[in-house]
Amino acid sequence: MLSISNVKRLRALLGNVKLSLLYKASVHGYKASAFHQRCDRRGPTLLVAYNRSGYIFGGYTSVDYARSGQHIIDREAFLFSFQGKIPVCIKVNSGHYARLDNAGGPNFGQQLYFCYKNQPVVLNHRGNAFSVNMATMYGNDTQLTECEVYKVKQSNSAINKQWRNVLWTANRRAQLMGLIRNHKTLVTSVSRVRILIIGPVGAGKSSFFNSINSIFMGRITSKAMSGSAGTSLTTQFRTYPVVDHHEGRLLPFVLCDTMGLEEQSGAGLDIEDISSILQGHIPDRYKFNPMAPFQHNERKASRPASLQEKIHCVVYVIDATKISLMSDKLEEKLASIRIPQIVLMTKVDEACPLVQKDLQSLYVSSYIKSKVQEVSSRLGVPVSCVLPVKNYSQELELELNCDVLLLTALQ
Repeated sequence: MLSISNVKRLRALLGNVKLSLLYKASVHGYKASAFHQRCDRRGPTLLVAYNRSGYIFGGYTSVDYARSGQHIIDREAFLFSFQGKIPVCIKVNSGHYARLDNAGGPNFGQQLYFCYKNQPVVLNHRGNAFSVNMATMYGNDTQLTECEVYKVKQSNSAINKQWRNVLWTANRRAQLMGLIRNHKTLVTSVSRVRILIIGPVGAGKSSFFNSINSIFMGRITSKAMSGSAGTSLTTQFRTYPVVDHHEGRLLPFVLCDTMGLEEQSGAGLDIEDISSILQGHIPDRYKFNPMAPFQHNERKASRPASLQEKIHCVVYVIDATKISLMSDKLEEKLASIRIPQIVLMTKVDEACPLVQKDLQSLYVSSYIKSKVQEVSSRLGVPVSCVLPVKNYSQELELELNCDVLLLTALQ
């Protein structure tokens, strides 16, 4: 029942794969025995369910069905639901089992049961394996009109065909670090480029600084406060020079961190404050007040800001998992800023299971490519200025592929 366009969109989540139909409930029956007869020991599978309300949803597991009776650990497992044209992907939460491999019908996290008790129904059992809203996923309509299971097989055609060329080598990392260390501005009065990082709450602005700082320190650091709170953890305007630990000197750029943007009025960074930052009026450690933008008479110095104090480049930071959910108000806020721009698309590993498995698959992923194009269209920046990155968040040690992406973006 999958349309060609939906097959393409699901393949974008899975990489360059071929889908082959194994089981179709309306033909083979809704009994668990029929499902296992056709799907056991067939490798990775994708389940696609349809209900009376028109929802298309399901899940992926990379581990064979085998009726082993065991709880299955599968870090590649995910649920999905078509919300509009784009399938939203919900990954299995860390530390939870992806499913119970028993003789019953297919289940995910012992939370979502398909063909429950051999009937055309889906059962939601409360659980924590997947952070999913059932009303959003299938409209709370539990009656299935069809359930299909596909074998997922890696395709040999056009494999490793990158849509951007990246060298994932230690030599390339060293080359990028050298280019950044030796960067010289065209204007002699500006010794360090000031880069303003702005974006929605939780997108990864402060984490980007921490990641860049970590690379040049040679170890994981967390100088700027970062996290995933609902409101901005950054409340001050902060300017962060970066020291090259190898050479013991300041690098030729300053990363400027701000309060997160929020769509509500009276919350988050004010658009007028952004203008004051760009003009170099707001000092380091200035505490933002969402209810009252910065006033020029608050400055102690009466002289105009020098070129060195102004912002030279604006970087938008956008969460790759939330691009389709960006509100019109937030889009308008970003569009109101007019200055040379780059977009960092963060959390690419969370957005695409293929990339989570191997970061080098980033520029093979057609799903990530579609997200880059969506960002370009919505924010009005060239595709070449949208740079996917993965910040350091849970890691304890630096990782080559992560470094190459981050340094490429900075360069």
